[in-house]
Amino acid sequence: MVLIQGSNYLAFLAKFGVGGAHPGGINLSKVLFKTEKIQQASHILDVGCGTGQTAAYLATYYQANVTGLDIQPIMIEKARQRMEKARLPVTLLLGSIEQTSLTKESFDFILTESVLAFVDQQRALQEIYRLLKKGGRFIAIEFTISTLLPAQLADDILQFYGFESLLMKKDWVRLLQQAGFHDIRIQKNKSISSKPEFHLSTAIESELYDVMDQHIAMNEKYEKFLDYRIYTCTK
Repeated sequence: MVLIQGSNYLAFLAKFGVGGAHPGGINLSKVLFKTEKIQQASHILDVGCGTGQTAAYLATYYQANVTGLDIQPIMIEKARQRMEKARLPVTLLLGSIEQTSLTKESFDFILTESVLAFVDQQRALQEIYRLLKKGGRFIAIEFTISTLLPAQLADDILQFYGFESLLMKKDWVRLLQQAGFHDIRIQKNKSISSKPEFHLSTAIESELYDVMDQHIAMNEKYEKFLDYRIYTCTK
C-alpha cells in the first residue's frame, strides 16, 4: 500500500477501485479527446491510469496503442483485470512518472487526470516532456486553486490528500513553460460530470471507510476552493 505524505487518500482510491475520480470524470475526458487528432496509430501514455477506465476507452474507441502507468500495485492489478475481461492489448506498468525507464519520444499523447498534484510537478513534467514525440500533445486535468488560501485551510487540504503543493493557473503555466511546452491553453468546464465507478477489493480496512467519509466532508467544506483546470499543450 503506497502512502503519500502520510495520507491514506490514494489507498482509499485503490482499495475502493474508484474509476473516473478526476473532476468531470470519463465524460469530460471523452469530450477533450474529440478535440485531439487521436488515430489508430497513436501511442498514448495514461499517467496515473488507476483502474484503467480511460485507458480502456482509448483502446476501444480509437483502437490506439495505450500504455497505463500507476504507482499503486492494487490499481495496476484492477486495470489488468479490466483489460483481460475486455480483451484489450493495453500495456500496464507499475511506477512513478517522476522517473521512468521508458524510451524518450515514445508517445504522441500523454494525459494526466488529477495526478500531478500528488508528485513533484517539475520532475514529472520534465519526464512527460522527455517521453513525448516532437509535436506531441500533453492533456492534463489538474487541481488548481483560484486564490492563495489561508495557511490552516491549505494545510488541511495538503495533509488529507497528500498533495505536494497547491498551485494556481500561473504556477502551472510557469512549470509547463519551464519544461519546454508551448501553445499552452487553459479551459474550465464544469458543465460535464460523470458518476465514478467502483471496483471494490475483497478486504477493505475500516479506516479507509473513514477516509471516504472525510473526503465527502472535505468536498462539502471546501467546495469553492477545490477547483481544477484543463491544460493542453504541445512539445
